[in-house]
Amino acid sequence: MQQQLLGGTGDIPGVQIRRLQPWEDERGRLTEVFRNEWHPTLLPVQWNHVRSRPRVLRGVHVHVRHTDHLLVLGGTMLLGLVDLREGTEHFRRSTVLELSGTEPTMVSIETGVAHGFYFPEPADILYSVTHYWDPVTDELGCRWDDAGLGLDWPVSDPILSPRDQNAKSLNALLEELRDTKDKPW
Repeated sequence: MQQQLLGGTGDIPGVQIRRLQPWEDERGRLTEVFRNEWHPTLLPVQWNHVRSRPRVLRGVHVHVRHTDHLLVLGGTMLLGLVDLREGTEHFRRSTVLELSGTEPTMVSIETGVAHGFYFPEPADILYSVTHYWDPVTDELGCRWDDAGLGLDWPVSDPILSPRDQNAKSLNALLEELRDTKDKPW
């Protein structure tokens, strides 16, 4: 059976949301989480599993080389998205999506779309990337609570990594992106 492609977020081109079809019987459940035909030009080279505690916020990060494909396996995650591809009509559009392990949904996030993950409860996510993880040159970021992002997070004091605690402003990130050569957008 074909999986249901829900398309973009409606606000941010380059973000695809695909509702996955679980197959259940008395033994349990099987869900296809990735098929090459869904993204024939965006093949994963690395898979990662993330387990987060409640109140953890990861990001906000943006990539200039790799596309993410992510799936919540268990728990709930709020996915904040902001288009940082300057010069496009959708520049700085933002949205927050709620994803749950009970409704398997694959989200693909193209380069130039910033994203942050907030976990209101314990959660596990599986994600792949189309280029190997490079936290120095391909994992750019800014403060999660910068008002310019337009993200309405339901938390005022999340648990952050030291890197995210010391992240720069959105304006500084945009300057860094302007100076980055070979952006695909």
